[in-house]
Amino acid sequence: MAKAKSSFTLGEEKIIDKIYLVRGQKVMLDRDLAELYGVQTRRLKEQVKRNRNRFPPHYMFTLTKKEYEILRSQNATLKQGAHSKYLPYVFTEHGVLMLANILKSDRAIKMSIKIIDVFVKLRGMLLTHKDILLKLEQLEKQVMQNSGAIKTIFAALKELLAPPQEPRPRIGFKLQGKD
Repeated sequence: MAKAKSSFTLGEEKIIDKIYLVRGQKVMLDRDLAELYGVQTRRLKEQVKRNRNRFPPHYMFTLTKKEYEILRSQNATLKQGAHSKYLPYVFTEHGVLMLANILKSDRAIKMSIKIIDVFVKLRGMLLTHKDILLKLEQLEKQVMQNSGAIKTIFAALKELLAPPQEPRPRIGFKLQGKD
């Protein structure tokens, strides 16, 4: 992944470091978004609660205690007691866009555009990797199909290259009385 990150700018890399995979979706934590948008986490949560109908479950959900513990154990910056006592909200790509609509600050709108651009780039990279994996699978299938033919060719080559085992009768003019 180090090479993949090199195509991103420094600001984009900061955003990528704040994207996590939870329940098979790429999401961002409420505290990370609050930091990027320049607001307090509790203010962000207040706005979300006031506009709850704008955030269906596929836009935003609350982490379970187990998910939060796993996330905290994977990331050294999430220390016990250093953050809110409430479980965090996580926002998908669409939830991030909706947040910019309810926060309405210039910084939130600009940052939202950057975040969405990063999500789009990541999706493009994923599609590129899928294409490469598909081509590798096709090559593997071709090799497997041709392996029987290759074995037959090698067997024939070994027969041709192996010296004859039995002495063969001489061919040509023979004198009478001699073999």
